[in-house]
Amino acid sequence: MSASNPVALSLALLIPLGFALIATSGWPVERARRGAVAFFAALGLAVISYVVTGFALQFGGVGLVQDQPGFAGLIWEWSLLGPTWGPGWGMAGLVGWGLTGPAATSAAYTLVLANLPWVITAALIPLIGLRGRIPGWASVLLGLLIGGLIYPLAGNWIWGGGWLANLGLNLGLGHGYVDVAGAGLVHLLGATAALAGILVFLPRRPRSAAPGEAPLPATRWPLLALLGAVALLIGSFAWTVANPLLPRDTLDLSLLALNGFLAAAAGALTALAYTWLVAGRPDPLMAARGLAAALIATTAFAPFVPPWAALAVGAAAGLLTPLVIFTVDRLLRWDDPAAVLTVHGLGGALGLLALGIFADGKAGAGWNGVGAVSYLGVAGQGVTGLLAAAGYQPDWPAQMQAQGVGLAALALFGFFAAWLLLMPPATLAHLLRPQPTVPAPSAGMIAEDTTPPASPSPATAEVVAETPIPVPDTVDEPPVTSETPPDSQESDDSKVA
Repeated sequence: MSASNPVALSLALLIPLGFALIATSGWPVERARRGAVAFFAALGLAVISYVVTGFALQFGGVGLVQDQPGFAGLIWEWSLLGPTWGPGWGMAGLVGWGLTGPAATSAAYTLVLANLPWVITAALIPLIGLRGRIPGWASVLLGLLIGGLIYPLAGNWIWGGGWLANLGLNLGLGHGYVDVAGAGLVHLLGATAALAGILVFLPRRPRSAAPGEAPLPATRWPLLALLGAVALLIGSFAWTVANPLLPRDTLDLSLLALNGFLAAAAGALTALAYTWLVAGRPDPLMAARGLAAALIATTAFAPFVPPWAALAVGAAAGLLTPLVIFTVDRLLRWDDPAAVLTVHGLGGALGLLALGIFADGKAGAGWNGVGAVSYLGVAGQGVTGLLAAAGYQPDWPAQMQAQGVGLAALALFGFFAAWLLLMPPATLAHLLRPQPTVPAPSAGMIAEDTTPPASPSPATAEVVAETPIPVPDTVDEPPVTSETPPDSQESDDSKVA
């Protein structure tokens, strides 16, 4: 590994920062402040818990599948199925706690740095989507569990030599589950954990009186959306260059970076065009969200598809982003003002499935230990979907089946792990919450209230009628100034059919 890797990996920390900036660019000041708190909470909780327990769970057995120097002692892997099923069904690593023992090597430290942007992002997704609307203890618990348990276990299945990566060797499903940079591991997992938090703590939104139209989300801070998009592009390219597990001999990193930029450009452009045509003006927040969803999609397939396919998937992600946001907000009525369910959930799922269609077989020979010399009778054929390049054989539907199994496993694991960890304490907190008590009226009060009022005498009525009712002097109140910039008011007036 080159000496520039730590610098590039540090730049990769722009990835969670970019997502945070985009998420908060449509919020008022107080909620944006909470979003900033969520970023720092995700950074601290996820990093510490990942170093203490997460790295061991994820990469405690990486030495069984990676022959790089520094991984020789990381060879302890646990499986619920036992040794009779073979070594390819690993589910959790068992060594390297607190970066001690065999994990106290330069290679292990570099691997930790490579995963920090993603573990922070995985924790940030639910925290920024729920911050200020769930109890503080729930935010802390969620951040710790994602960094120290949920993300590492899922990461072991994919990048640590676990059972999802070995679906090809064990069951003949293509090259196994393929997720180059965390479309499922980071984004789909984080989105489903956020969905669990939304369903546990937040009521559904009331039905709208005008179901045929909806206002565009307000863009209060368009510059934040722009800076977030730029940060995502820089951080993604830096991580691509520095990731120590990407095989340089079978992947074209230039194609990987190019496909990311093409998809991001297409996603931003189609989201802009949609809002322009439907709402009458292009919206920068929706463009940033479309760009982010498209870039997330490429994290699954970027080095395995031709540029035209990356462009098509990016355009689809940008077009679907406003439609899915409308579905979540107005039809499902889930309270998701940060759009994390759409940006991360849609982008991750779309990228995983797109690989099963557009992977052309030119890259990835030997990926997950499958077909290092030849695959499907073709020498040097790599990860392949339905639309294989000339001279290669389609791997349909095997590769799509592997992607579908991985997608379902990660979505179910992320949702139910977060739900099971949050629901019991949330229920207990609800039961122990003091209920407001209304004092019962006394007998004298009841008798007094039930006594019918006496009819006034004519003289009394005349006096009452002639007595003027005093009118208090009115005091002019200062006008209420909105902290919302003019751009957001314009956004609120735009409608999406």
